[in-house]
Amino acid sequence: MLKPLIAALTLLATPLWAGEATLGDDGLHKTDWIHNDTSFLDLRDDLATANAQGKRLALIIEQRGCIYCTQMHEEIFPLPDINALLTNDYYFIQINMFGDLEVTDFDGEVLPERDIVKKWAVFFTPTTIFLPEEVPESASASQAAVAVMPGAFGHWMTLNMLTWVLEHGYDTDVHFQKYHAQMFATQRNQ
Repeated sequence: MLKPLIAALTLLATPLWAGEATLGDDGLHKTDWIHNDTSFLDLRDDLATANAQGKRLALIIEQRGCIYCTQMHEEIFPLPDINALLTNDYYFIQINMFGDLEVTDFDGEVLPERDIVKKWAVFFTPTTIFLPEEVPESASASQAAVAVMPGAFGHWMTLNMLTWVLEHGYDTDVHFQKYHAQMFATQRNQ
């Protein structure tokens, strides 16, 4: 009698949004909102596809065994408000920090994932690079980025960054940290 009660209480204590991240053969987390299955890793084509779908292109750099990537995929990305943005408003491409797949950067340079990550000066996982709707032919992804989110963050910081990028906050005088503080004050009281 006690075991079923403990099991029921454990289920009730588990957040509804918690989910187990699915790992691919490369050790990276796989989700419906990551579009590598339809990408040839030519960022120029991915940007065109994202624009055609009315979405924003974002690159997420991860690595096998990354505990912070797991945290984001299991605790933050599945939250309903964040998952809705990732699914409906963003077109994510996943880059393996130590991978061998060739990636074509916006400037036309073709490099294996591990080398393009070095070119972009990304040292932490997860790192998310948010791109504008238009990228000059001479720019790399890191040069064109409108925002970079290095590391794992909580619910509100992640939600507010995704929203700030969608709202073109980077084109305003409102720095993201001020935007986040204003939004968080409201969110905290709801």
